[in-house]
Amino acid sequence: MPTNAPSAARALSDVTSSDSTLRRFLHGLPGVDAVGLEARAAALGTRSIKTTAKAYAIDLAISMVDLTTLEGADTPGKVRALGAKAVRPDPTDRSAPSTAAVCVYPDMVAAAKEAVAGSGVKVASVATAFPAGRAALDVKLADVRDAVAAGADEIDMVIDRGAFLAGRYMKVYDEIVAVKEASGAARLKVIFETGELSTYDNIRRASWLGMLAGADFIKTSTGKVAVNATPANTLLMLEAVRDFRAQTGVQVGVKPAGGIRTSKDAIKFLVLVNETAGGDWLDNHWFRFGASSLLNDLLMQRQKLATGRYSGPDYVTVD
Repeated sequence: MPTNAPSAARALSDVTSSDSTLRRFLHGLPGVDAVGLEARAAALGTRSIKTTAKAYAIDLAISMVDLTTLEGADTPGKVRALGAKAVRPDPTDRSAPSTAAVCVYPDMVAAAKEAVAGSGVKVASVATAFPAGRAALDVKLADVRDAVAAGADEIDMVIDRGAFLAGRYMKVYDEIVAVKEASGAARLKVIFETGELSTYDNIRRASWLGMLAGADFIKTSTGKVAVNATPANTLLMLEAVRDFRAQTGVQVGVKPAGGIRTSKDAIKFLVLVNETAGGDWLDNHWFRFGASSLLNDLLMQRQKLATGRYSGPDYVTVD
């Protein structure tokens, strides 16, 4: 593995010079030992985190949540309420940290931006014909530009899984590059929909493809399919960002999304981060949870640690 980051970055830039070189690079990545990957993810999930370490982990997890509503029935009122919750998750306890971001559709960005103004909470917007990604490139780019114009700080795009699975890697690469350019100063999260990629080898290839194209984050899923974030696929993506930084000096974030509902689940993922990528990723600038129901459980567990009593769901706001 190269030790000189600038030289390695230049070498990696050559692999995107043509479809054939990109294909050769992606298919030359080491194959994934599925049994070993799942066993390591399961073993790390057994780590016991208690007392002050657990309290710290819960607050850290809250600060990493992208509080999300992505429904056809979303209204400005619902988005404003979600924004207020993101800013002050527990109105009875000002020491509770804010979430990292609110994630909404592009037409709800303005309402979200107003709700979190002055707080430091970011506004993320899904784009590029989310969640299917089935649209022409100019339509996808218009979607991105609309979200950015409305004030989005972050863009969550979906890759063209059909193109990826057909081996048209340069098409996927070029699309990510175009979306990155259209995003301007907004940070770009690239969603792979890992549940549709079928194999761990494909997830590894997609991770490197996204990073080569300029992703600021790589993200597991939309939360709209049966298989979303799992410890194993997130572990694999954490290995990818770790190795990418080792070769290029460029740090890329990771966002597991969908299916993470409890504090226990969230803490398992934080252990994966610490033990795989390292402490540099234990910050909401580099790691996020795409979630809606997770925050409530984190708040209930936080209240239990503080009071010794389990308050139950009636003591937190319903999203």
